[in-house]
Amino acid sequence: MKEVIIKTASAVLVGSLFLAVSSGHAKEGGDQYANGAENWFAGAAPRPGNYFINYLGNYSGKLKDGNGNNAIVADKTPTVNAVFNALRFLKVTEQTLWGGNWGWHVIVPVVNQKIDFVPQGGKAGKTGLGDITINPFILSWHSPEWHTVVGLDINLPSGAYDMNDLRKSIGVNYTSIEPVFAVSYLGSNGWEVSGKFMYNIKTKNNATDYQSGDEFHMDYLVGKHIGNWGVGVSGYYLKQVNDDKQNGATVAAAPGVWSEGRRGQVFSIGPSVKYKTQGGTVFIGQWQHETKVENRFGGEKVWLKLIMPL
Repeated sequence: MKEVIIKTASAVLVGSLFLAVSSGHAKEGGDQYANGAENWFAGAAPRPGNYFINYLGNYSGKLKDGNGNNAIVADKTPTVNAVFNALRFLKVTEQTLWGGNWGWHVIVPVVNQKIDFVPQGGKAGKTGLGDITINPFILSWHSPEWHTVVGLDINLPSGAYDMNDLRKSIGVNYTSIEPVFAVSYLGSNGWEVSGKFMYNIKTKNNATDYQSGDEFHMDYLVGKHIGNWGVGVSGYYLKQVNDDKQNGATVAAAPGVWSEGRRGQVFSIGPSVKYKTQGGTVFIGQWQHETKVENRFGGEKVWLKLIMPL
């Protein structure tokens, strides 16, 4: 049987959603990083110390084809709903390199994911550990108004993966490397403009001989600090820069499902609210609406973020 594969994109912090059109082998999914996770202070690493950061959210979406329309598979559009809770530990040290403070972090996500996909029997889901992210090399610099961070995230294939029923996969079965550059402007007048810029380079999924294309993506925020509060708009942008390939060949188009090469893209925007306590704990709430979506899931993302000094 000829293998036909649907590329997907996940809302969860690490780990992706997976689909297969036929009963043959299926491919890995898209995002090991939850786009939009970093907005307020994205480039302003905290002072040396230990920090706990928690990301709790929900994503729901429908699969979009190469023209941005709902993809139709077996007369129905595949849908996804995912609840995620990612636990992050960040260490910023007093040690400096090239004038910047050295730090490291680890992110451990737990995911509850449900997919409705007719060819594999309709609705099914999985709860468990997603793909873990580590970064042994974070450097941060500060001036009165400008703050920058560089790093190298490494996303590990620790999440569950089932190539025979990929509705039950919450890992991608490959490692990816991601250089990171983030910058924040924190003006004396209370305005903040922050951006986090990333380039994701994926290894091959050896179970399916599928190579997903590299992606440029960024998180952004424009906001105003008002006392302990902050209000603004935030979101993300992602663009796949080269084609998906399987068995060394560019993935062919499937009209109404995906375009040739299955290059994904998405842009999102929505409101964000921040509150900082006197003790330095930060609470962030945000909603992000996805638009301009091609060859991946598109929908709504709502989440709460906690930043706590230890």
